[in-house]
Amino acid sequence: MSNKICFIAHRGYSGRYLMNTEEAFLKAVEHGSGGIETDVRMTKDGVLVVNHDDDAVFEDGTRLFIADSTYEELTRKPLRNPYTSTKLYVCTFKRYLEICRDGNMICFIEFKGEFTDEMTKTAFNMAKEIYDLNMCEMQSFNYDNLLRTRKAFPELKIMITAGRNCTDETLDRCIKDRFNLDMSFDRVTPEIVKKFHDAGLKVALWTADTKDVLDYCVSLGVDYIESDWFASEQGENFFG
Repeated sequence: MSNKICFIAHRGYSGRYLMNTEEAFLKAVEHGSGGIETDVRMTKDGVLVVNHDDDAVFEDGTRLFIADSTYEELTRKPLRNPYTSTKLYVCTFKRYLEICRDGNMICFIEFKGEFTDEMTKTAFNMAKEIYDLNMCEMQSFNYDNLLRTRKAFPELKIMITAGRNCTDETLDRCIKDRFNLDMSFDRVTPEIVKKFHDAGLKVALWTADTKDVLDYCVSLGVDYIESDWFASEQGENFFG
C-alpha cells in the first residue's frame, strides 16, 4: 500500500461510532487516520455544528432541523446512538477543529447546503484561529460555495465533492478553476485521475468500505481515500 496515500476517516471513525460526533473523531485519531472528514452546518443562532443530514435525531426519537433550531435547543437531549453506550450531543465545528489540531489531522470540511460569504468567513476564520488553514481542505457539492470560499480565502485548498451525477463539463471547469477532486469511487475512472494529476491537482475517493473497494482506490494512485472503516497510513486495515 502506497505511503503517499493519506487515509481520511469519513465523518470520523463512523463504522464503529456515531458519525460526526466527538467520540467518532477521537477514535479516528486513536486508530491512526491521517485526517478526518466532517459535514458543517449552521444553527439558527449562528453556531457552526457538524451533522450530515439537515436534521438531528435524538435518543427519544424526536428530530430538530439544524437551520431552524438554536444550539441550546439542539443540545438539550443526547443523540440517538446505536453504536455505544456513550451519551453524545451535537458536536460543534470548533470541537472538531480542536480534536484535529491535537491529533495533527488533515481536515476535510464539507459545507452542507448553501453557505453565504459571512458563513464561509466565520468557518475558516475559526479554522485559522484554532488550527491551521494549511491543514484544511474545503469541500462542497455546491459549486457556488467553492467560488465564494476561493474569493474569501485564496490560499485555502478547495475540492469539489462529486457524485455519480457529476458531468464531464463540471470536471473540466474544476480543472480550469484549480479545484481538487473528491469523487465517489464508482464514478471515477483512471482517465479522470490522470487528467487531474496532469493538471497538478489532487484526487480523493469516497467511500472505501470494503477491502475490494479499498484495493481499487489504491490501484488508481489517488492522493486520499475516505472510509468509514479506514486504513492507517502504515497500511493497517480496520475493516469489520
